[in-house]
Amino acid sequence: MTVPAGSTGGKPEGGAAARPDFSRRSAEAELMDVEEVGLDDFRACLSDLATVNTLTLTRLPTIAWLDRATRGLARGSRLAIVDVGSGHGDMLRRVHRWCRARGFEPDLFGIDLNPWSTATAREATPEAMGIEYRTGNVFDFEPEQAVDLVISSQFTHHLSDVQVVTFISWMERVARRGWFVSDLHRHPVPYHTFRLLARAARWHRFVQHDGPVSIARSFRREDWIRLVREAGLDPSDVEIRWHVPFRLTVGRMR
Repeated sequence: MTVPAGSTGGKPEGGAAARPDFSRRSAEAELMDVEEVGLDDFRACLSDLATVNTLTLTRLPTIAWLDRATRGLARGSRLAIVDVGSGHGDMLRRVHRWCRARGFEPDLFGIDLNPWSTATAREATPEAMGIEYRTGNVFDFEPEQAVDLVISSQFTHHLSDVQVVTFISWMERVARRGWFVSDLHRHPVPYHTFRLLARAARWHRFVQHDGPVSIARSFRREDWIRLVREAGLDPSDVEIRWHVPFRLTVGRMR
């Protein structure tokens, strides 16, 4: 989906799928990252994921952070935002509506490793929004113009710890005004709750499998403190927050 090659591993010791060890990040691979399917199948999966994002309030922490990060910015200002791991494009469409409501001129760009994510995001996005989607590895991406803010949602759990550190360093270099990461909180409550919800809702088989795996692959506060420090930043320079339902966000404003 959004993962640089080689970032996922096999199942962790003891079998994360049956009895995950929440004291550490799982290395179990997500089906979206390793299994090849047709475009229609992949599109259906991304559509269900967009529904999950709506039901679980996934976009709200990012929008709330954008409100704070742009406080004092004059109406009519142009705002260049890059969304890494843009998937179905639902976050950028929400950000576009937010920009218009705040009086900003949006310059929005999504990057995703999977070309089918790019294709489905373009299909789902009205042309008038002017959002640009591109396929590529974020670590090879050099913006062609100045970037104000970098955001990512449900992306970093796809990465190894080493890659997360590299990603933080990349955002720190690229984003002029700040960056924001929103991802899952590794905990048994969302893990088991999502398994039941996904089955009851009869979501795509990838969603049913990958949702719990994503939670097992995700983070706790102490993980983020360590990773931020390994990226060369003082943890006191970033803001780590917990959000309902079981989200952890990491933000840095300049």
